Amino acid sequence: MVFGITSLPVRGLLPRYPRENIRDSLGISACIRKHPRAENLATSVETLAILPLPPRPGRGLDELAAELDGACEWLIANSVLPADLVTRNRRIAEAALRPWRPVFIHGDLQLAHLFVDGDEVTGVIDWSEAASGDAMYDLATLTLGHTEHLGDVVAGYGTDVDLGVIRAWWSLRSLRGVRWLVEHGFDPSAPGCEVDVLKAQAG
Repeated sequence: MVFGITSLPVRGLLPRYPRENIRDSLGISACIRKHPRAENLATSVETLAILPLPPRPGRGLDELAAELDGACEWLIANSVLPADLVTRNRRIAEAALRPWRPVFIHGDLQLAHLFVDGDEVTGVIDWSEAASGDAMYDLATLTLGHTEHLGDVVAGYGTDVDLGVIRAWWSLRSLRGVRWLVEHGFDPSAPGCEVDVLKAQAG
């Protein structure tokens, strides 16, 4: 794991969250029960997006499409999820596979990876996925499983956001995430997490 720390000043950000409110400390999804003042959380994404691009290139469209296809095939072949649920989310995920302006992204920017002190984000950990990529991916990670806060987070981002792309990244990340969780002995069907996200998306 790559460890990094940076200071990202944010006014009116979230208070500290107790560990018990985080379903998964390994970085697949942050199942936070509440995020008051969530509109300010997107400032962290916006701060990263204006930095110079990192030397590490992110995944290209072909690589992402191949990973998505592989995950979907595996989920169906191993009867992990119903084929219709996988197929519907695969269609939704297509919207994320389009050209984007590359920016600096964290790659796994969930609340479990943020240190917050009052109104300031004082640290960000787990930079192992940091690369150039789509800013919408970091926004999608912040709001995965918490559609009720999407409007607030988008309002705090400061530039145009394509909500369809955010939802597409939810499906894509969750399809890949379910396979990772199963292969590493975790339960992707925990309330509010990846399987629930996929069901809500397909609903």
